[in-house]
Formats: sequence, structure tokens, C-alpha cells
Amino acid sequence: MVPVILIVTGIVLCGAGVAAEVDSVTPRKLKLDNSLTILNTIFNQRIQEGIEKANARQLGSCDEDVLYTELRKAIFQSFTASLGLKGYALDKQLRSLLARQSYSLSLNDSIYRDISYLEGFSLNVKELSDVVSINGHLVGLDKLGHFFAEGWKYFELTQYDGHTVDQVLEWGKEQESGKFGYTTTGIFSFADLAANFNGWRFWNSVLLKQNDPLKGAVANFFNRPHVKCESQIIASIKNRRIVRAWEYKTRFDLSDYVDGSWDEGNNCNSYADPVIEEKVTSRIKNVAPDFTCPFTAEYCLAAQKKYGYYAKHVLHPYCLIVDKK
Repeated sequence: MVPVILIVTGIVLCGAGVAAEVDSVTPRKLKLDNSLTILNTIFNQRIQEGIEKANARQLGSCDEDVLYTELRKAIFQSFTASLGLKGYALDKQLRSLLARQSYSLSLNDSIYRDISYLEGFSLNVKELSDVVSINGHLVGLDKLGHFFAEGWKYFELTQYDGHTVDQVLEWGKEQESGKFGYTTTGIFSFADLAANFNGWRFWNSVLLKQNDPLKGAVANFFNRPHVKCESQIIASIKNRRIVRAWEYKTRFDLSDYVDGSWDEGNNCNSYADPVIEEKVTSRIKNVAPDFTCPFTAEYCLAAQKKYGYYAKHVLHPYCLIVDKK
């Protein structure tokens, strides 16, 4: 029997983080429809909703804090902008919305089935997230929760608390070593870190006050924000004063952010101890005897190029050491 103190502790930790996991090995050979278009549609609609609600609250002016608040409420479909379990809630929403295009697997049928409550409490309490194909990459829907929720936290630390990108990436690794990974599930997901960093890039691109660190000087020069504050000519004439409002300028496209490092079959996981790793490795050999991580080395090479200096923060060592043959 699991000790009561462990149950209480686990519930607290589960409530603190987005501790869902995904099995990217078992569905490896399945052919899933590309979910990019439907995901873009969902989030473009929600971003537009957030902008409209921000404008409704601002009475002719542009308030950045109101915009960010309403965007978070719309993206997470929540009455509040505070995060809490928002990333996990978004994950569950997407499982329902993409049920026909995703692959769902129970924990008891997955490569993690042998991890005990003691080794990964949250893993045993929360069901696995579903897997979808995004431009050919097998991605857990939990990664979208990380993208928007943890990405916001990263952005909040740089925007309001003066942290550098390096500092928030280090902070993210600390969280993955704690309540988002080792402590609650026994698993450290580098793919989560890749999604988190790209989430920061999204939130930064909303108003684009800081250059994208993954783009060069020329690309940053031509880069445009998703949202801009614009004068409303007709409304200004009617009201005999300058009226400004947020306008949606550059549509959100998930393909600007997703790459092979979001796929845990390429950007491998680490485990809290050798016992857990042996259990998972044994199940992988049963399910896919020929599987090795990274599954597609070319995606690691592409990720090394994309992330450059920051690759050390988001790629598993196996993905980092892949070289051209």
C-alpha cells in the first residue's frame, strides 16, 4: 500500500505542475493525419478572441497587461489568467478536440507501465497525453500545454523580472528536475524544454519587443509581431479623440516553432535513476526491438542548427552528439 504521506505529497506536487507524459515509441510506425491545420485554426481563433476581449476592456487605448491577460484566458479557455494547472487543462481540451487525429494509449499499455507509485506518483495518477503528427513529427499534446503555459512563465521572468534567456532556460531545467519531471514522474523530458523555449519565443513575438534569439540579424529585421496597437480612424472621428486598438497582424503558425526536438523519440528522455531507466528500456525493446534514440538523427542535426548556442539547454546529450556521417 502506498503510504498516506506519499499520496498527500504527490497530490500537492501534481497540483503544482503540468506532469503529463507521453509514449512516443509505441505509436512510432502509425500513420497519423497532420494536425497542423486544425491546431493553427484553434489557436488563431483563440488569439483573435483574446484580442477582441482586450479591446473591449480598454476603451480606446492599448494596455499591454490587459492584452496578455486576455490572451492567456482565451488560449486556455479559462476565466482567470493565473496558470495553476492551465497547461494540463489545455492538454485535456486538445485530446478531446483532436480525438480523431490523435493516438491515445493507457499507461498500462505503455513503455512506462512498470514505473511504480513510489518512482513516479504523478505518472500513475494522470493518464498519458495523446500523440499527434505535426508536419511528420510525433508530438505529445502535453507539449502544447508546455508551449503556452511554461512558455509564458519563461516570458514573464524575462519581461517583468529581468532574467536573461540563459537564466530562464536554466530555471526550466531545474523545474524539469523537480516538480515537472524527476520528482513527480521519474522522467526528465528534454522535449518539454524545447516546447517551453519555443513558447517563450511565441509570447515574445506577440509584441516583439525583443529580437528572437534563434533568428539572425536579417530575419529579425523583417520579423513582425503578431499584434500591434493601431489608430482607429473611423472611431477616432466619431469620438473626436484618438482611439487605438490592438489588431491581429501576423497569424500564428505552429510550424514556426515545432521541430523534431519536440518528439521524445528523437530528443530522448532521461530518468531519475537506473532502475526506472532499465524498466523503460526493457519495455521499449519489447515494443520496438529496432528502436534507438534518436530515432531520426537528421532531426537532431536540424535542431542543433536551429538552437545553436541554446541547444545545450533543450537537447538530450544523445541528440547533441549526433554528427553528419
